[in-house]
Amino acid sequence: MFARGLTGLLALVVLLGSAVWSAPATAETDCKRVDASTGECMIRVEVPGGPSGPGDSPGEGPRDSGSGASCYWDGTSSGIPDPPPGPVPCSNDFGYWSNALNCYVRLADPQPSEGDPAWQGHEPGDGNVYECWQPQTDLQIQIWLATPPPNSGAGPTPREVAQLAVDRMNLRAIEIGIVPEPGPDRIGIVGMPVYMWVKDPDEHTWGPITATASAGGVTISATARVESIQWDMGDGTKVTCHNKGTPYKSAYGRSKSPTCGHTYETESAGEPGDKFTVTATSSWVVSWEGAGQSGTIRLNGLQRSVRVAVGEAQVLVQ
Repeated sequence: MFARGLTGLLALVVLLGSAVWSAPATAETDCKRVDASTGECMIRVEVPGGPSGPGDSPGEGPRDSGSGASCYWDGTSSGIPDPPPGPVPCSNDFGYWSNALNCYVRLADPQPSEGDPAWQGHEPGDGNVYECWQPQTDLQIQIWLATPPPNSGAGPTPREVAQLAVDRMNLRAIEIGIVPEPGPDRIGIVGMPVYMWVKDPDEHTWGPITATASAGGVTISATARVESIQWDMGDGTKVTCHNKGTPYKSAYGRSKSPTCGHTYETESAGEPGDKFTVTATSSWVVSWEGAGQSGTIRLNGLQRSVRVAVGEAQVLVQ
């Protein structure tokens, strides 16, 4: 026990600097993991998202979940793997949590006398000495700081930081590939198969794409990919495809698309401009992780439209 405590102390000194320390007492418990700051048994529960597959709604797939806690413990950078990184209460009876210092902080009262090693060579009045308690290792030290350490509980949540990462991805709606093709002299035929696909997909229109952002002592990595495309065909039909679709080739003839298609049963005459407006809406899934936490963000607002003409075969012959 002493050797483990000494190892933890050395790791904490690397993190915070040399100081005087003591170990607050903790009670024995049968719980596998106890939050020493609250005495509560900590249990990790993970709820998996639903599987991705064919369906009628772009809302299928992983659910939007997880805001995350602004305050978290992570001792791995100091060689303390146990307990693993994870959220902690942002305050307790001792003080408030600092992500930067990895401990609960409060102003030492009274302040140490002049010449005390806790001042680290500074004079009283030049900054202050703070108590820093790390319940994960049951260690408490004193540190000198020129300014008060920030309260991590006032910072952004991991999800909010993840959103900053998403903002850096420059996600865009897909470029639409479709047959019959849009154009003034292009027209499809009622009853003939329609092919829809993602034209020239890249990381910004289809994914995956990864970005990292940091704020408030929290660093989050986020990865985004398209989970599905909902095609509004303009005739009252909506088709959801969980793939990029198959670009049409003349060799396919009248065969239906094997991946993403539609068949118009009515002509587009009478629609605005005598054409159907086809709109493709991308449903993105963003998975983020960091600060010992993880979650999912759903983005469904990116869309692009084209207009296609469809007519009856006998009318076209005439």
